[in-house]
Amino acid sequence: MRSSTFNVTSFFIAFCFSASIVAKATVFDITNYGAKAGNADISQALTSAWKEACASAIPSSVLIPKGSYSMRAVKLQGPCKSKVTVNIAGNFKAPADPAQFKGEDSWVTLQNVDGLTFTGVGGGGIFDGEGEMAWKQNDCAKTGTCNSLPYNFRFNFLTNSIISHISSVDSKLFHMNVLGCKNMTLQDITISAPHNSLNTDGIHIGRSDGVYIKGANIKTGDDCVSIGDGTKNLHVEKVTCGPGHGISIGSLGRYPNEDHVVGVYVKNCVISGTDNGVRIKTWLNSYETVASDLHFEDIVMNNVMNPVMLDQAYCPYNHCKARVASKVKLSNISFKKIRGTTGSKVAIRLVCSSGVPCQNVEIADIDLKYNGRDGPAVSECANVKPKITGKLNPAACTKLVSDTGSAASA
Repeated sequence: MRSSTFNVTSFFIAFCFSASIVAKATVFDITNYGAKAGNADISQALTSAWKEACASAIPSSVLIPKGSYSMRAVKLQGPCKSKVTVNIAGNFKAPADPAQFKGEDSWVTLQNVDGLTFTGVGGGGIFDGEGEMAWKQNDCAKTGTCNSLPYNFRFNFLTNSIISHISSVDSKLFHMNVLGCKNMTLQDITISAPHNSLNTDGIHIGRSDGVYIKGANIKTGDDCVSIGDGTKNLHVEKVTCGPGHGISIGSLGRYPNEDHVVGVYVKNCVISGTDNGVRIKTWLNSYETVASDLHFEDIVMNNVMNPVMLDQAYCPYNHCKARVASKVKLSNISFKKIRGTTGSKVAIRLVCSSGVPCQNVEIADIDLKYNGRDGPAVSECANVKPKITGKLNPAACTKLVSDTGSAASA
C-alpha cells in the first residue's frame, strides 16, 4: 500500500513540475533574446522570440516588456503550430530615413497566421513611424505612383485573429493595411498623423472577408478608413474620424480584374472637420467591376466638407486619360440617419455613371445644416432616382449635374 501511495504521489509531483516548466516555456520574453530598451535595434530579438512561439505545439505568447524600443522592419509570419498572443507593454520607434528600410514595404508585417492576438497592454503598443522625412519625399500627386514608402503595418492573410489596443503614429504611408484576411477584428485602435501627411490612410481593407472594426480614433492625412476591391462582409462601428478624408469605399475600377465588393456596413461613427464624410468613389474611364450592398447608418457630421458622396466621376490630380463614364456597377446602397453640420454647400452628392447607372439607392432621415453665406445646403444628382424615406435636409436632388464633369478631390 505504501508503494502504491508513493508512486501516485511521485507521479503527481512530477506532473506538476513538468506542467510548470511547460507553462513557463510558453511565454517568450524578448529580453531573453537580447532585446534592451533604448536605441539598440530589437528586430532580431523579436523575430527570434516569435519563431519559437510560432513553433510551439501549445498556445504561447510573446512578451514585450515596458520600455521604449528602436526597431527596423520585422516580419512575423506563420503558419504557426498553435495560437500565438503578442502582449505589447513597450513602445516603438521606426527609422526616420526610408532608405533604412532597404525596399521593405512595411515596418511591421504579420502574415499567414491562424488564431493570432496582437495587443497593447498597460499603456504599451504605440508604434511611431517617424514619417516626417518620408512625407517630404512623397511625389504621389505628381507621378500617380503611391506605394514607394513603407506602411506602419501590413496584416496579410490572417484568420480568426484580433488586433487590439494598438496605436499607429506618423506612418510614412498607410498606417494599417488588411489584405486577404478572414474573420479578423481590429478593436480599440488609435491612429494619428497630421492632416497634411499625404496618403496616410488609417485602415485600408482589401480582398478580405469578415473584418470587424470595433472602436477606432483616427486622425490622419487621408481616408480614415478606406475600402478596396475584394472586400466582403465588412463591419465598421464606433469610429471617430478627423482630420482626414472620411470613410471611403474605393476608389474602384482603376485596375483590371478587381474583385467585387459585397457587403459593407458602416454605422455609429462620428466624423469631424474632414475633407469628406462617407463616400463611394469609382474612377472615370474605369475597368468593369461590381460593388453592392453598401450601407452607411447613424453617422454624426461635425463641419464636414462633402458629408455624403456617391462619386462615379473620381479623377484625382487630373490623372484620367479620358473623361469617359465609369464602368463600375453599383447597387443596393443606403445612407440613413446622417445628421450634423456641413462645411460645404453641397451636402449630398449622388453622381452615378451614365454608362451603368446606380440601382436601388436609398437616402433616409438626413439632416445636414449649412451656415454659409451662399444660402442653404443643396443636393446634387446624376443618373440616379433615389428612394426617399423620412425627412431630408437638404431635399433630394435639388441640382442635376454631369458624371463626366469637373475632377473630384483626392
